[in-house]
Amino acid sequence: MIRTGLTFFFILLLSSSLYAKENFSEMSTQELIAIMGYVKANESAAFQAELKRRVPTMTPAEKEKYKKNSNKLQ
Repeated sequence: MIRTGLTFFFILLLSSSLYAKENFSEMSTQELIAIMGYVKANESAAFQAELKRRVPTMTPAEKEKYKKNSNKLQ
C-alpha cells in the first residue's frame, strides 16, 4: 500500500513538473535580469515579453545590468 502511494506521488510530481509554466510576472525585475540566458527555449518568448514590458520602469542600475546581460538573450 505504501509503495503504491509513493509510486503515485512520484508520477504526480514528475507530470506536474513537465507541464508547469514559469510565471515571470511574479518575479522581481532583479530576478528577471539575473536569469537572462538561463530560461528554457520554450519559455523564452514569454520571458522576453515580460522583460521588455519592464524596461521603461527600470532604475538606472537595473538598466545597466539589463544592457550588460542582454547579450545572453537568444
